[in-house]
Amino acid sequence: MDLKINGKRALVTGGSGGLGAAAAAVLADAGAEIWLTDIDEEKVAETAAKIGAKSVAADLSTTEGAQALFQATGEVDILVHAAGVTGAKGDPLEMTDEDWNEALQVDFMSAVRVARLYGPAMLKAGWGRMVFVTSENAAQPYPDETVYNVAKIGVASFAKSISMAHAGKGLLANCVAPAFIETPMTDGMMEKEAKKRGVSREEAVKAFLDEERPYLALKRRGRPEEVAPVIALLASELASFVAGANWRVDGGSVGSIEI
Repeated sequence: MDLKINGKRALVTGGSGGLGAAAAAVLADAGAEIWLTDIDEEKVAETAAKIGAKSVAADLSTTEGAQALFQATGEVDILVHAAGVTGAKGDPLEMTDEDWNEALQVDFMSAVRVARLYGPAMLKAGWGRMVFVTSENAAQPYPDETVYNVAKIGVASFAKSISMAHAGKGLLANCVAPAFIETPMTDGMMEKEAKKRGVSREEAVKAFLDEERPYLALKRRGRPEEVAPVIALLASELASFVAGANWRVDGGSVGSIEI
């Protein structure tokens, strides 16, 4: 399928692995010129080399880090924002200011910063795509993941606001909401869970699905390559009538119907 983005310039954050790397590979196959960024310079460079992309390390939890990224890459046509952390877990009434600040700076404000930097050129060109990775948590929050819930619903609301303000000018902003994907982030979650339970990671995954994700009908973690095509579609010319959406790729994890 021709995504009609041959020659477009794309930036993918969180690009050293997981969803970011998988999305970048699909966009590269479609002919886009790719920039990858992540906080680990060695890892992101290694991933970029595999798909013929350029890379730059950046810490998007700070304004200075985002500005340095923009100076390195210059303007782009497509922004895929996949950078993020799960953040602190526990009782929502016990989360500290530091817990909240980490999630909001890394998961939410990073999205604000890159959109603010890269959006103006898209508006000037009359064509642009922003795709933000949110989460099932945006629609179905979990009490022990409160800081993450809030940050991700914030990103979804931010993307909707961009869309409402600028879709008529050619800038389309949308979100993709995955659930429990095989990424370094969920690997870390399950390693902690396995240690807490005194079981293997595979056993921890099964227990987590049974106890914490009862609606995930496929009964497994998703794979990055199952999410990447949806991200790429929303980043393409083919999704020219999709604006302000939050597309779930969640194996049924969210129990409600999206209407």
